[in-house]
Amino acid sequence: MEKSPPAVSSSSEESRDISLHNVLVAHGLGLAPDGSFVRWLEKNPRHPRNWSTPRKFYDLIVIHLCDFFVTVASSAGTAAAKAAHVEFGISQTMAIFCFVSVSLMGQVLGSLILSSYSETFGRKRLYVLSTAIFSIGCIIIPAVPSLAAVVIGRWVTGFVSSIPANVLTGSLEDMYNSQDRLWWMCMIAVASNLGLVLGPLFGVYITTDLGWRWLFYIMAIITGILAGLCMFIRESRPALVLAHEVALFRQTTGLDTPPPLNPDHSPDFRTFARTTLLRPIQLYTEPIVCCVALMNSTTFGLIYLFSDALLPIYENMGFAQPQASLPFIAMAIGVILSLGMRLVDRVIIRRRINSGRTLLPEHKLTGLCVGTPMLAISLWWFGWTIPPRIQGLHWMVPTLPLVLLGFALNEFLTVMLGYLADSYLCYAASGLAAVALLRGVFSAVFPLFAGHMFSSLGANVATSVLASLATVYCFIPPLFVRYGPQIRARSRFAKHSLRTHEATCIDKDQFVTVAN
Repeated sequence: MEKSPPAVSSSSEESRDISLHNVLVAHGLGLAPDGSFVRWLEKNPRHPRNWSTPRKFYDLIVIHLCDFFVTVASSAGTAAAKAAHVEFGISQTMAIFCFVSVSLMGQVLGSLILSSYSETFGRKRLYVLSTAIFSIGCIIIPAVPSLAAVVIGRWVTGFVSSIPANVLTGSLEDMYNSQDRLWWMCMIAVASNLGLVLGPLFGVYITTDLGWRWLFYIMAIITGILAGLCMFIRESRPALVLAHEVALFRQTTGLDTPPPLNPDHSPDFRTFARTTLLRPIQLYTEPIVCCVALMNSTTFGLIYLFSDALLPIYENMGFAQPQASLPFIAMAIGVILSLGMRLVDRVIIRRRINSGRTLLPEHKLTGLCVGTPMLAISLWWFGWTIPPRIQGLHWMVPTLPLVLLGFALNEFLTVMLGYLADSYLCYAASGLAAVALLRGVFSAVFPLFAGHMFSSLGANVATSVLASLATVYCFIPPLFVRYGPQIRARSRFAKHSLRTHEATCIDKDQFVTVAN
């Protein structure tokens, strides 16, 4: 009777698998349960979530600074437009289009393409290249005496400016679990919103004292330095770091392994375009993404609108032009004060975890539930304490609600971005790109009609229109709290992102993304 070679072969393969498994474990790697992929082990120090605190801090602080300064350059564009329109022989509205709207239109396209690119091909190279290109663009705008150079330069800088704000959320999800990234999400919002509200102030003072060209030269110097600092950050996309680890393992040991687990792998550009590039557009079918994008975009557009409309209001109250931009400081104070809401979030999260109760993303929506009515109150208050309908009030009376506006602005960004990151996990950058896309459209359009709206309706009625919309938004956060888990349970993106997250993550996030 013949012997059975398959049994010997099976035994030999089993022995090789055990040997491979042992060597992988020694390198902080392991095989998937079915043996078809190599995956991370929980304690591997090279996984981004196990990096040292100084390593994480350096990377995130540098990216935060990039986000802050590109946002300053964006919102300061209105001041440059008002200073340059006579030189170029165009109307003020056309100048705002060239200096502000074109930049934000570039940002829309960049949000769609580059954020999704980071999820498939990595984050570090995008940070380095985008910051360097931004710096070069800021040199071209003032150095070339042509309106075409302004348009091209602003479009290019807008295109690459989408990287820090959009991809930063993804980098944060790479490095921290949901509880630990709470404060970092807040810092993202603070950096972005401070840049947004201080940009007009910075722009007015620089253009008044040094001229509009120096606004861009200063930005070029700062972002050029940041581009150099970005070269020392690390790639943080876990799937790509794992691919590098597996390649290094094969090279050093000479052993063959199954492929690394990479849910983001796209074999060609067509597949990338179909499955990843269009993902932000597809996410608009998600009720959560749609509502978050609409609310966030309105609030951002409001600041760009005020960058044009606020100065004439305070000039009518007797302020000179540079000083008329100082009320933006009130918004900045509100942004900083909103940090107190994170203490409330931390208490809520800790209590639920300590009591063993399920922690859902909706349990971190307290700040949004406070910020939404605060936005409506601030606009109604401001709208009916300013000229022309209301005369003779002290300037502090209409300025105080701007503190509430800044508070609400930061809550919108902090809580909403955190909610998207917790709901869509490994697709956080795509979710944020969907928000940024609509936000860019609103921010590009709002300054174009701000002057006409406030001059034709009057500042009081025009602000009341905005306040009415903010009042409608007050109904959305309670709906999130009540129906959010059911909405995500029906979402194919939320469910798939949770499965992918569980396959590539090495620790527990201490919450469930999809309600059982």
